[in-house]
Amino acid sequence: MQTILGAGGSIGKGLAKNLTDYSDKIRLVSRNPKAINPADQLFSCDLTNKAQVSKAVKGSEIAYLVAGLNYNTKIWQEQWPVVMKNVLEACKEHNSKLVFFDNIYMYDPASITKMTEEPPVNPVSKKGEVRAKIAQMLLDETKAGNISALIARSADFYGPGITGSIIMNGVYENLMKGKKANWFCSLKYRHSATFTPDASRATAMLGNSVGAYGQVWHLPTAGEPPTGKEWIEAIASAMGVKPKVQVASKSMVWILGLFNPILKEFTEMLYQYDRDYVFDSSKFEKAFGLMPTPYSEGIKQIVSKG
Repeated sequence: MQTILGAGGSIGKGLAKNLTDYSDKIRLVSRNPKAINPADQLFSCDLTNKAQVSKAVKGSEIAYLVAGLNYNTKIWQEQWPVVMKNVLEACKEHNSKLVFFDNIYMYDPASITKMTEEPPVNPVSKKGEVRAKIAQMLLDETKAGNISALIARSADFYGPGITGSIIMNGVYENLMKGKKANWFCSLKYRHSATFTPDASRATAMLGNSVGAYGQVWHLPTAGEPPTGKEWIEAIASAMGVKPKVQVASKSMVWILGLFNPILKEFTEMLYQYDRDYVFDSSKFEKAFGLMPTPYSEGIKQIVSKG
């Protein structure tokens, strides 16, 4: 049995499809799970409920924690440590391996111009502090020999049908609506993005590779990322529209955040747009031979599939 905790998101759905290469027993766990494959087992669960998480993980060889919480600092601070504790306890109880799908919020901002798997952990945001805390919870249990686990990290997302990313929401969707694309701080900096089909496939590969455990892995992400300007021009060109754009400065985002809860939450993350943001996945590529989708091809797919 391979179990996906937080199966309702874009990564969970893609992961469910890819896990059929490794198992015919896949359990999808979320508040309102929906089958992706014909034989999927569905299990309704609140990940903040210890007893429910234990039942969800029971019988699993591997559990994948790919859940996403509302993009709200207070919710993250209150719920993420509880979710991680519950999942770690359940995996220890049932002798299940754990794959944690993570981001890079805990990395020192000075290191994001060239991100490898071993940068300084020095979060400057409250959300980054939460991510650092829960990742360390997992690493401590792994180091103590209490669990077999790994961390799979992704850069920002882009991919067919996903939401919650500047490239998809701020650029693609706005251009689709005839609006100006949105970007932050400056258009001149390079910005990596992980193609979600690559991330899902690679996460399944990691979970089913014995030698991958006990490590942090960057999921395959194309090198030489476009600048903000190049992202917008490439997407607009693929859509056959003009690359209209408006750039929000830090001060503008702060002011707009007084009226827009999402922008208020995003203000602390703007350091990711005032410098190059370059994600290195060469460790994974060398170990598994899976090359990331080129940005030009990824953009064609998001435009063709919507």
